[in-house]
Amino acid sequence: MFDLSLNMFGVDFKNPVFTASGTAGYGIELTSYVDLDRVGAVITKGVSAGPKLGNPQPRIIETPSGILNSIGLQNIGVKSLIDEVLPELEKYDTKVIVNVFGDDIDGYIEAAGAFLNEDRVDALEVNLSCPNVKEGGIAFGRDPKVSASVTSSVVEASKKPVIVKLTPNVTDIAPIARAVEKAGASAISVINTLLGMAVDVENRIPFFKNLTAGLSGPAIRPVALRFVWETARAVNIPVIGIGGITSGVDALEFIMAGASAVQVGTANMIDPGAVSNVVDEIEDFCIRNKISNLNEIRGIIKEDG
Repeated sequence: MFDLSLNMFGVDFKNPVFTASGTAGYGIELTSYVDLDRVGAVITKGVSAGPKLGNPQPRIIETPSGILNSIGLQNIGVKSLIDEVLPELEKYDTKVIVNVFGDDIDGYIEAAGAFLNEDRVDALEVNLSCPNVKEGGIAFGRDPKVSASVTSSVVEASKKPVIVKLTPNVTDIAPIARAVEKAGASAISVINTLLGMAVDVENRIPFFKNLTAGLSGPAIRPVALRFVWETARAVNIPVIGIGGITSGVDALEFIMAGASAVQVGTANMIDPGAVSNVVDEIEDFCIRNKISNLNEIRGIIKEDG
């Protein structure tokens, strides 16, 4: 017998495999392909206080072992998510985590505060990779003080467990991770997409109107794994690993490096059943290796090898 369940920040999850924000819609889009009851948690596409249209086309391009996307945080806004999406997710036995963001701290507070009395929402994930429009467009997550300020504001506004999603586009992630932990974060998820770009050679112009875009997919997995390892060593709260996970073996790498849970992202766009397959493959690994609980191998990789 084996048990994949875990408790993070007082919430019981049936397994450590979640959908990654922005790669599975609001969760209900997957119901034709995946039994959501098999998923540890559904993390919704990021929502802001009001709806957003996102960036102009083109928005996405394939790369070797991944994709570049410049969606621009298009979303339906918190009211529509509460009125239309949460009642549908209520039908499934899975945890619900809502990803929120804002253009400034007030925007984060307004988005997070909307879920204060929403019992169906088990936690919030805060996207700190957004540009701070009041401070020249630099991502919130690049500055420990600003990251901490957003974190404490969201914690106070929502009264829910807050997972802070950090950007990898920094020199050293440890000070930022420690800052958000001190500010009240219940967990940290790493990593968000890496900054990249593409050029339309025939027309000799950037492929994306915004020039840069977010790189995701298997190509970033070794980088993401390193960030998880570094973050898990820097903080005492749970770390959730994201980045190029397509199989149970990939997920187990992150867990052995110290991740409490993982998120499956770009793989959902290739195979909508990917998140369920990862759960199946972890179970198979546990059976073959006589592992009764993932705590037996979680964080087993040590600095001395």
